[in-house]
Amino acid sequence: MNPSNTFQVSIIGGGIAGLTLAIQLADAGYSSIVFEKNKYPFHKVCGEYVSMESWNFLERLGLKLSEMKLPHIKKLIISSPSGKALHHQLDLGGFGISRYLLDSKLAETAIKKGVVLLEDCKVSDVKFDGKQFTVETSKGNFISEIAVGAWGKKSNLDTKLVRAFTLKDKTENNYVGIKYHINIDFPDDLIELHNFENGYCGISKIEDGKYCLCYICDSENLKKYNGDIKKMEKEVLMKNPFLKKYFTEATFLFDEPLAISQIKIGYKNAIENNILMLGDSAGNIAPLSGNGMSMAMRSSFVLNGLLNEYFNELPRGRASRYQLKDFFNSEAEPRGINRQPNKKITRIELETKYQLFWKSEFKQRVEFSKLLQKLLKNKSLTNFAISVLKRFSFLRNAVVKSTHGKPF
Repeated sequence: MNPSNTFQVSIIGGGIAGLTLAIQLADAGYSSIVFEKNKYPFHKVCGEYVSMESWNFLERLGLKLSEMKLPHIKKLIISSPSGKALHHQLDLGGFGISRYLLDSKLAETAIKKGVVLLEDCKVSDVKFDGKQFTVETSKGNFISEIAVGAWGKKSNLDTKLVRAFTLKDKTENNYVGIKYHINIDFPDDLIELHNFENGYCGISKIEDGKYCLCYICDSENLKKYNGDIKKMEKEVLMKNPFLKKYFTEATFLFDEPLAISQIKIGYKNAIENNILMLGDSAGNIAPLSGNGMSMAMRSSFVLNGLLNEYFNELPRGRASRYQLKDFFNSEAEPRGINRQPNKKITRIELETKYQLFWKSEFKQRVEFSKLLQKLLKNKSLTNFAISVLKRFSFLRNAVVKSTHGKPF
């Protein structure tokens, strides 16, 4: 029997990406430990709209979404800073659920399935000796064969690993994210995205009759008002007539806004010091062009399949078996990858395949979102884009399609 501090997989971060991976590993019979610096349940800055592509995946993990009476969202409105709006019907659509509820349900499911979940546990370092990892935490050191980084948009570990995006670059924009839960008279099946100077704000329904109002903006907006969020909202966001209505008519349920700063939009490396990165740890996508939660879950689904190959032979006929070609446009696998069905793969093959998946599936999407985020700083371009999209439905369909993947 393995010592109590030794696991096959250690997962740093107990958000959507980390917990969904841990649950899948438990279902496959592998041991894992999840380190989470907070204590469940807790709120996170997040738009809280999830594409329907993830619905069946979450139900397979054990979440009874169908019994939660969650709002299904099928309509979209986008407005320019001046209030010029376009309306669009969402083919796939999504559902609303707070991270407070979703993460806590995933944590409960993980524990029931045998995952070791350490809450209030901060990770200070991760070291690899060529064979195994040592994860140094506030609750002791732990050993694992595989380490997964699922700590989200930023962490002290990013600096510790000297990741490229942590190095100062004056040309790169930093963004601030702010979230509220509110009560307001608003349709159940609608999500709205409203642009304002150097940012945009989303609003949609979640569980229990509440709504999520979340926005992201250039940090220069907040600096201009000396860090006064309320003043910035009044002077900047409320210039958009939609946002003025919501900020003046809604009942705000948080005593203080939930905020996160120093967000950088862009692609990161999916592998750092042999640590496999999941979700936002591998790349921050702009919410307007993203659906980052489904990206996080999809990457955990793929990584689980690869880890099944790495640790052991896959059971024949397993429904969740990972096929690399499913995530590339060609039937043939990328040159240099010699896949052997149902055979264990090496660490190098594991890392190579996962890196290829991330680059093929998400890199272009993340980089496009970075460009789009910069373009939104120009009010004239934003107004022009809204006008063009209103006129040409095929362009609207193409943009919306790029933000939603296929069910998995």
